[in-house]
Amino acid sequence: MKPRPPVRHQRLALALGLGLAVALVASPAPAQLVGGGLPALPGGGLPGGGLPGSLPDVPRVGRDLPSLADRTLAPALQTATSTLTAVRRLAAERLLRDHRDLVEPDDHGQPVVRGEVLAIGVDVAAAARLGQAGYTVRRTSDLADLGLQAVVLGLPAGKSAVAAVRELRALDPAGQFEFNHLYIESGAVGGSAIAVVAAGDASGFTVGLVDGSVAASRPALADARLTQRAFAPGGARTTAHATAVASLIVGARGAAPGASLDVADVYGPTPAGGSAEAIARGLAWLAREKVPVISISLVGPPNLLLGAAVQALVARGHLVVAPVGNDGPAAAPLYPAAYPGVVAVTGVDARRRVLPEAGRGAHVDFAAPGADVSAAGLAGGFVTVRGTSFAAPVVAARLAKLLPAPDPAGARAAVDALGRAAVDLGAPGLDPIYGRGFVDAGRR
Repeated sequence: MKPRPPVRHQRLALALGLGLAVALVASPAPAQLVGGGLPALPGGGLPGGGLPGSLPDVPRVGRDLPSLADRTLAPALQTATSTLTAVRRLAAERLLRDHRDLVEPDDHGQPVVRGEVLAIGVDVAAAARLGQAGYTVRRTSDLADLGLQAVVLGLPAGKSAVAAVRELRALDPAGQFEFNHLYIESGAVGGSAIAVVAAGDASGFTVGLVDGSVAASRPALADARLTQRAFAPGGARTTAHATAVASLIVGARGAAPGASLDVADVYGPTPAGGSAEAIARGLAWLAREKVPVISISLVGPPNLLLGAAVQALVARGHLVVAPVGNDGPAAAPLYPAAYPGVVAVTGVDARRRVLPEAGRGAHVDFAAPGADVSAAGLAGGFVTVRGTSFAAPVVAARLAKLLPAPDPAGARAAVDALGRAAVDLGAPGLDPIYGRGFVDAGRR
């Protein structure tokens, strides 16, 4: 382990730590916790991905003895962190229980939009055969800017999505059929606030964000240049998560103040928001706008349509940045971060220790502040945020300054340049915990 820089002890109140642990344990499975409260999931919650893994002991820095605050708060924070790894699973259970009219499980128990299946690249003759079997075309997704064609099929009455996918693959073996999976934000609360501050003006650069809608009127975002479009059923919905992530990119204390931010709202007001189809449509819009770097602070299972959309962007020279998720170090990789070509980001705390709940693996590219960070609150002012969701936008902002336009060679060069500037943590060189190293936007 390489030596770490000296750090100041965090002055955290015992009541705050215990309150966080109690709130997380007692909460009815929120998927995203921003600030001190427990806001509802965007659209009622959009879980995805695998079951959480076990957590290791929280690592210490070098040979420093833990502070009194560390020793006092350790049980509470360990309880809180352990609970965070189960948040998506608990949210999935709640979503499937409370919204059976809109959501159902796939063959692995992951929530998907009820009563519909995605068809990718299905030709006219195949569509006719599907119609004879009772399937209908609900809508055609506008994905031309990604070079993709996708149709949302309605299912015969009483047929589950699992049975439908199985039947459709038998009816048209050459076609691609997939569940319309639901995805969730990858963040939580914890630690004391250390603000991410401006790292130089980024005027003239553009960053994309796939999330909910952003509360643009908040003081921290008053000078930000935002363009927002809705892609989920029911239109737009402003969320605490999106507002916090946006402020870390283009806010007054963000990593790229002065940059323009194009926001694709893929959640909307219903529990069926955050679907693979909505994300793909949002990505197609950002491709059309030629946004070079796109931050997606969402996680979930692999999906044929989402994977195709991401690969189309990567092939065109866009950089897609995504968090590795908070399911724990033993969890299976989460997507889109685990897709080839995606810049996968883990989170570290103020001492540059990896978050115990963060995912690990060969796909990890960079580490960035994911705890002890303040971001814009939905109600105004600043709130404390935690999770890999809030590390990804820092890396996206830094990359946006290195890639002014989509370009395959330029994208590779931008990632290499950021890698050379990153601070190597953990084992020397690339490793499955910190990737290429730590990326900061300047912190106090």
